[in-house]
Amino acid sequence: VRQFPIGSYFADFACRECQLVVEVDGSQHEGNKYDQVRDRFMVSNGWSVLRFWNVDVLKDRDAVLDTVLAAIDQRLDRHIETHDLRFISAKGYGER
Repeated sequence: VRQFPIGSYFADFACRECQLVVEVDGSQHEGNKYDQVRDRFMVSNGWSVLRFWNVDVLKDRDAVLDTVLAAIDQRLDRHIETHDLRFISAKGYGER
């Protein structure tokens, strides 16, 4: 679904069945502390969060969709943070 409410936040896209939030971000989100707080809230409430840059969604849709499927199939590491992708899995959240 689009614009799904989670607490006081709204997810760009969410799959309720697998508790996955997919965010599509513009450049204003680069290093945004608000997004980090928001992601921690969602993850602490059982939602995994996957963030892409909007330009990647527009220019490399197949790779984005493959990554979404990998997240759904739990084939991604629990935490990934690169320049063009951020993923935080709710599974194992808080474990060290």
